Amino acid sequence: MTEAVPSPCIGLCRLNEQRLCIGCYRTVEEITGWRDRSEHDKAAIVRCIEERRQQHNI
Repeated sequence: MTEAVPSPCIGLCRLNEQRLCIGCYRTVEEITGWRDRSEHDKAAIVRCIEERRQQHNI
């Protein structure tokens, strides 16, 4: 059984110039579709978030 991937939301929901949430670094599409995504897809998004944070030096 696959472990559930928790939402990376931290309650600081605002888009920056790159149209990424400044709280969780997800795109609008990633945020709005989170509940319907597979755990595999959610894990892939979390990996992308880490890459985005590194690119923005956060």
